[in-house]
Amino acid sequence: MAKSIKLTDDGLKKLQDELEHLKTVGRTDIAEKIKTARGYGDLSENSEYDEAKNEQAKIEARIIELEAMLKNVEIIEEKKGATKTVIIGSRVSVLDVEFDETMEFKVVGSAEADPDKGYISDESPVGKALLGAKVGQIVKADAPDGEIELKILTISK
Repeated sequence: MAKSIKLTDDGLKKLQDELEHLKTVGRTDIAEKIKTARGYGDLSENSEYDEAKNEQAKIEARIIELEAMLKNVEIIEEKKGATKTVIIGSRVSVLDVEFDETMEFKVVGSAEADPDKGYISDESPVGKALLGAKVGQIVKADAPDGEIELKILTISK
């Protein structure tokens, strides 16, 4: 059996929207590029055609990937208000003990993870360390530069 993909309602909507966009706009755009490139003549020496076909392959691969993910979705119920422990879907404010720096994360399933936006995977070292933790607790997580200590300041939805 395939591994379930944990998503919030927002994450599910984003993947569904991306899939719909690729199937409609993406496929139409690439078909037009291929048609235009064919007009340039000899396909064996036509870099525009090769590039368009490569882009088409990437779009089709992403469509297959998204469809497979959506078949195995497990929706994470997002509860409103504060929670006592960190769960998937929680927003967590933490203090990096060593650097005295406050950070905020939202713990999400791996398919939704986007560290640049503060969305960390429940399967990442920091995500794993945070899951089940309570306000005031200090958790330790492996990081590229070594182990870090994070003090949980707040947990919300």
